[in-house]
Amino acid sequence: MHLVQLLLPIYDNDKRAFPRAYFDLVRLELTQQFGGVTAFVRSPAVGFWKDNDEDITGDDVIMFEVLTDQLDQGWWKSYRQKLEKTFRQETILVRAIEATRL
Repeated sequence: MHLVQLLLPIYDNDKRAFPRAYFDLVRLELTQQFGGVTAFVRSPAVGFWKDNDEDITGDDVIMFEVLTDQLDQGWWKSYRQKLEKTFRQETILVRAIEATRL
């Protein structure tokens, strides 16, 4: 089993909030594809990274998680690329972690 996490930015590069409909669509698509999704929307996480040796950039993000028995990397790559276009991002982090149901 795999836990797949997507980190989606709340704001675009001009600090304007993305429409709620963007996140509602992600929730719907993941629920339809995997039978369920968890969205952490109440307390956004804050991510930071270095653009170069000196500049640090940050984003407020919402995390979506799904559990799946099979990890279809092709589907996830295509979905990530779709999200990058929708959210106008160079890169959106999608990661998979092996998980054991207890």
